[in-house]
Amino acid sequence: MVKSFPKGKHRQRIRLWLGSLVLAALLVGGGLFSWYHWRSPSLKPLYTLTVEAPPQTLPELEQWAQSADLLKRDRARYLLAVESLSQRQPQVALQWLQNLEQTYRPMAAPILLLRAEAYRQQGDSRRAQETWEQLLRDYGSEPEAAIALLSLNQPQRAIARFPQHPAVVHYVAQQLEKNPDQVPYLKLVARYGLFLQGYGTYLEILRQRYADQLTPADWEAIAFGYWEKMQYAPAAEAYAKARPTPLNLYRVGRGRQLSGERTGAIAAYQALIQRFPNSSEAALAQLRLARLAKTAAERLPLLAKCLQLATENQAPAIAADALLEQYQAYRELGNTKGAQQSQQQLFKTYPQSSAAAELRWQLAQGAAQKRQWSQAQQWVREILKFNPESELAARAAFWQGKWQGEAGQPQAQRQTWQLVTERYPHTYYAWRAASLLQKPVGTFTTLRQQRPSVAGDRQPLLPLATGSPTLQELYLLRQFQEAWQRWQWEFQNRVTPTAAEQLTDGLIRLGVGEYLDGIFMLQNLFTRAAREPQVATFFAPIRRDLRFWYALYPLPYWELVKKWSLAHNLNPLLVMALIRQESRFEKDIRSVVGATGLMQLMPETAAWIAQQLNLEDYSLVDPEHNIRLGTWYFDYTHNQYNQNTLLALASYNAGPGNVSQWLERFDIGDSDRFVESIPFPETYGYVKSVLENYWNYWQLYAQP
Repeated sequence: MVKSFPKGKHRQRIRLWLGSLVLAALLVGGGLFSWYHWRSPSLKPLYTLTVEAPPQTLPELEQWAQSADLLKRDRARYLLAVESLSQRQPQVALQWLQNLEQTYRPMAAPILLLRAEAYRQQGDSRRAQETWEQLLRDYGSEPEAAIALLSLNQPQRAIARFPQHPAVVHYVAQQLEKNPDQVPYLKLVARYGLFLQGYGTYLEILRQRYADQLTPADWEAIAFGYWEKMQYAPAAEAYAKARPTPLNLYRVGRGRQLSGERTGAIAAYQALIQRFPNSSEAALAQLRLARLAKTAAERLPLLAKCLQLATENQAPAIAADALLEQYQAYRELGNTKGAQQSQQQLFKTYPQSSAAAELRWQLAQGAAQKRQWSQAQQWVREILKFNPESELAARAAFWQGKWQGEAGQPQAQRQTWQLVTERYPHTYYAWRAASLLQKPVGTFTTLRQQRPSVAGDRQPLLPLATGSPTLQELYLLRQFQEAWQRWQWEFQNRVTPTAAEQLTDGLIRLGVGEYLDGIFMLQNLFTRAAREPQVATFFAPIRRDLRFWYALYPLPYWELVKKWSLAHNLNPLLVMALIRQESRFEKDIRSVVGATGLMQLMPETAAWIAQQLNLEDYSLVDPEHNIRLGTWYFDYTHNQYNQNTLLALASYNAGPGNVSQWLERFDIGDSDRFVESIPFPETYGYVKSVLENYWNYWQLYAQP
């Protein structure tokens, strides 16, 4: 049998010994490091760094280690050293690491950390200390030096030079556990400790006890922390005390609005517009004010002002949104002429905007309802011409095919649906088109019975879009925890990241299992691309790269999902698709109404399921327990609706009572029209998202 790296256990071992480096000061003890005047060795690579990922089996790595290709050899030696350390074989690791930093230059600092760890495992504290000192002397500006400083019992130097390094943040958090009233440490954690479990507690201590000692910059860091944790009321309060920038003032208003303070939100938006009228945030604030107006008549003058601000501040996406809402307000008031003028201005000035796509789709639907098939199809053609990357494009093209069928054009229908599968291959509508073309991809009533053969190890890495050569090497070597630590030091632009930084952050988060935030960072690039031309240009080749989609659709907990899906006669990829939508694979997540765990089970529902299973001892935050209970219930919902996955999903999200009402109101004979008729926006989006997830999992992992 070919031996390969045990991925989960392997990462855990490496984390353990990296953590032990931070604690090594307890073993080393005493002695201050002597600084030398020294010219640091170059980190410039001796050879071109390619993106060819190394193999993941030991025999193949050992072959690479003997390669004449220096890059292959060095990468393999590094990974073999890591594996040796995880197996507590320090002497073997030292052999692999011998003189490695001389050729594998970008990885010199991580190599020295590995060597120090090997000496520490041997019990040779003198050589471990000498190696940490060498790291500081030769590569003292690299973030790995933070671990060396902590290991040499020099925490204050580490704090002064590398305050954002996770090892430093953890050290500071440990000191705060002993004494939480250390304001400088609290400020450091507020700025750099977002990843800490008790992060919110530190923010509250600062806000409640030490408000008089906080500067505007401190308040800005606190506000950003609350904003990232989606605690919008305290975020708004903190932003009000931060530097008065357009973004900060906008978040005062938006935070108040999201937390239900309508009057306070209006006042904040007005203050922003008055203070920074020449900003895109002012235009967006004006649009928010228009949306807060209670009547169409009140909205119109506010939208006119928004259009003016957006035009002056070169914010075309906001201007287009204002024109769309102006059109809708005129329609609501029965002003046909005003609506036509807004429509013409939108299509003439911003034809490629998301707002223009939305209006074209509304007009297409209106024509179809009147059975004006030619007019409806013309509006769809306009979408495909001007808005081909819009989220609405696949939906519009799919429904064009449906309308062609109703108009007696079966050949055109087949051609249109084939176009949907080719041009929009990752969408829910591509799956529906393929299904209606009778391709072997499953239907609403056959999905649960399918048993696709899944290649779970088919997960190629998309290279990082930015970062140092060291960061990119660590990521390519799948040393995700070490890459994440370095990225916390390199990533400075967290509030307004570039598209490349956002992509890199998302990929690294996914590497360390932060699926909720990682998937969000990648998914949000679609939203930004629709509104920011520069992002659209950057993202265009990325979204066509299959490696991006593998990152977007990971397979955590696959063995557990497969085990309990098969036990309950379910398609495992369908269950994986549901979990991705429900929890983004966060095992401890809880919704505002109490739904818990991977499959988001309500406690009372879980208790009822446990009774059916004669299960007395279970925990909803335990992945296996949650998946076992959740798959039983998903099987139950399928049985309630004659194995119809569409209805089973709707019931899983909205409850059987609502589905029963919808079946009485809407015709299930045309499943696509039934989906469009679902009156709950959340359930409508949920059904399509889960099935889109399934379609992507099937294409990535099951399709030959």
